[in-house]
Amino acid sequence: MTEPLRIIIVGLGARAQFWLRVINANPDCRIVGLVDPSEAARERALAQCPGAVAAADVDLLSQVPADFVLLATPPGGRERQMEAACKARLPILAEKPLADSVELAAHYVEMAEEAGVPLMVGLNFRFLPVTQKTISLFETDVGKPEFARFTYERWRDGRLARLNKYPLTMDQPMLWEQSIHHFDLLRYVYKSEPVQVFAKTFNPSWSMYADDANVSALFTMANGVIVNYQGTWQSNWQQPGFEWRTECADGVVLQKDQFGDLHFARQQDEALTAVELPAYEQWINDAIALLAAFVATLRGTAPLLCSGRDHLKSLRMVQACIISQQQGSAINPSDLETSAERGIGQTFTSAHQQRTSL
Repeated sequence: MTEPLRIIIVGLGARAQFWLRVINANPDCRIVGLVDPSEAARERALAQCPGAVAAADVDLLSQVPADFVLLATPPGGRERQMEAACKARLPILAEKPLADSVELAAHYVEMAEEAGVPLMVGLNFRFLPVTQKTISLFETDVGKPEFARFTYERWRDGRLARLNKYPLTMDQPMLWEQSIHHFDLLRYVYKSEPVQVFAKTFNPSWSMYADDANVSALFTMANGVIVNYQGTWQSNWQQPGFEWRTECADGVVLQKDQFGDLHFARQQDEALTAVELPAYEQWINDAIALLAAFVATLRGTAPLLCSGRDHLKSLRMVQACIISQQQGSAINPSDLETSAERGIGQTFTSAHQQRTSL
């Protein structure tokens, strides 16, 4: 019988609480290490993980035998964590975004590929049942997508105890922490890369965030799909709003909730048809699927999904929005790649194949 994969979790804050629950419920995984500078956070996590070892520093990664590390930490300040994981030759599952700059994220990707360790970024929205069903509707009911409107409106009270506090003071918090999910979904669902981005970011007068919490952007994808995007963390109404409508060759797909409420209609239909989706618990089922995908990669039974290298393409959309805002012009994200980044990954495949015998 295959032994459970041993996991070290770095970062024991709000997001880690979901991971502790998901991992402890998975018989194919076992938490052996916990890292956080907060003694209170370590004690809380140790109570949930009998037999695990806890430490304040990532030196633990080279001291405790493990099969991979999960970085449930903020995107800023991960360099020592990445260095420790790569030095220990531990595969990495990292919360998104990988870093708070594209250049640093590219450095991390190169670091992992040179060390020959798989690096997966937790783009959990790809694993939502509603996302998977949307893709199938294009293939079976409404035809090829041509244009779309994506609207996300939220009053995100960043002062709540259950939420991480660092977005309150970071640059472009909406883009880096929320829109990155949406941009990744656009690439994933429409199966194409952006070739033009025109964006405006701003902060309403009542915002609690130090930098822009509102994003408006127009994306043109390589396959011709055009997306009008609007996202905000500081909608001035506590009730959330979400609508993702895709116009297709034979009809329309309409998602009315970030985690479900999916409908479609053909051109001549008088009403929308509701799409049945499986039961879903927010932040849990998607994390279960993410973990299972990474475990399958390490077992050698599935390819690496949401790789760090692929993640750079979504981060380039964030970077393109920022530059477009600054310059007042349209940006092609591929023009922002450096020659070094185009070269990373070319020697990774053979190195990774040596690690898929876990």
